[in-house]
Amino acid sequence: MKKIYRVVKNEDFSSVVKKGHTLKNDSYTIHYLASELGYSRIGISVSSKLGHAVVRNKIKRQIRAILDIKIDYTKSSYDIVVIARSGYLEKEFSDNSILLDNLLSKITGLTNE
Repeated sequence: MKKIYRVVKNEDFSSVVKKGHTLKNDSYTIHYLASELGYSRIGISVSSKLGHAVVRNKIKRQIRAILDIKIDYTKSSYDIVVIARSGYLEKEFSDNSILLDNLLSKITGLTNE
């Protein structure tokens, strides 16, 4: 994922969470908000309740890998914040990939399909 496709600033995260729409399942909470940038940006958040730094970084790498396969960043214009939930640790990578894909497909025009 290129740097321009990331939500990095705290104020951007906050505005997406406060003003955006929400989708949830056992493994993820996704907040999304339409933007006028011409491309989509993704932010990933993993709580310290899910594990120490090594575990959290592994989760973020896995989510980033799923998103790189599933999303065409130039196809639509959304700011998206993906938050990993405790159910993430209970499932296999392939199951988590399917769950994230199901949530992303509910956001119009975002996925590659």
